[in-house]
Amino acid sequence: MASTGDRFFVATRKGLFTIVRKSGAWAVDRLDFAGAPVSAVLEDPRDGWRYVVLNHGHFGTKVHRAAPGEAFEECAAPAFPESGAEGPALGAVWCLEPGPKPGTLLAGAMPAALFRSEDRGGTWELNTALWNLPGRPEWFGGGWDHPVLHSIVLNEKVPGRIAVAISCGGVWVSEDDGASWTGSTGMVASYVPPERAEDPNVQDPHRIAQCRADPKRFWAQHHFGLYRSDDGARSWQRLPDPKPSGFGFPVVAHPSDPDTAWFVPEQADTERMPVEGRVVVARTTDAGRSFELLGRGLPSEHAYDLVYRHALAVDGSGSRLALGSTTGGLWVSENGGESWQAVPARLPPVYAVRFAA
Repeated sequence: MASTGDRFFVATRKGLFTIVRKSGAWAVDRLDFAGAPVSAVLEDPRDGWRYVVLNHGHFGTKVHRAAPGEAFEECAAPAFPESGAEGPALGAVWCLEPGPKPGTLLAGAMPAALFRSEDRGGTWELNTALWNLPGRPEWFGGGWDHPVLHSIVLNEKVPGRIAVAISCGGVWVSEDDGASWTGSTGMVASYVPPERAEDPNVQDPHRIAQCRADPKRFWAQHHFGLYRSDDGARSWQRLPDPKPSGFGFPVVAHPSDPDTAWFVPEQADTERMPVEGRVVVARTTDAGRSFELLGRGLPSEHAYDLVYRHALAVDGSGSRLALGSTTGGLWVSENGGESWQAVPARLPPVYAVRFAA
């Protein structure tokens, strides 16, 4: 079931905002978990259950869930098992996705790990096959002390296939529902010696996305440029950089057109802000052979909005997009990014945006 409609969620440093469209205008409808940092949000399109992950820092990660029409209640949070000595501490949950059947959830965490719940967050189990990969000791943090599993991609057309992306630990694909994993090839990292540059264990994919209608077509925003996959994320090919930059964090794929995807260019590498103070979205409609920059309605000067990897979203129609920034800016496009309108609100820094089911 594709997500379309007039409602989306904004996870911020100070709570979860629900944004709705009424009489042709977008506005804040409600605020939940006021003051709490929200790291992930999901409304499961199959059954309408909602899930929110809070990162309380010193006090740990908390997960809340709500049945349709009901209030939120706290449920279990993923945790590493103890084996003799105390296991590693969960730093945060970075992404939350529907699992292969209703009531099943998948969570990506820091340090890089994949967790699964079969009972709507009542209990969680670590995917030990990914955790115990021989190359795991070579994974490292990209801006954090630990590597982060930030992208989880499934598609109901290919049962059993799961793709995950890790900063810095590459892209890994399972064809047997997580029982075994294979590192994808084709990405190149310039921050390691040349003989290691193509090693899957040292890659820093910032985000991966899949065309819902064509499970073979994937897109990636890598630390060093943009990539496309035509074989279900098993291998990648580098794309030409869109001007003004091939660096950025988010990418979203059109749900029905495999040749269309959107990225947000930023200034690399230490500045991490829009090039020349202008916020733009780069769109390709020809499978990455060329890009057009879309900025009508976005800040065009003296803008310092960084867009995090989960802060760009597209709905099930492929025409409506939402974009949030670290300065609390929030914009919506109704026409595939051709033009944007600002939501009239001064929000906290935006971590993620996601359309409702």
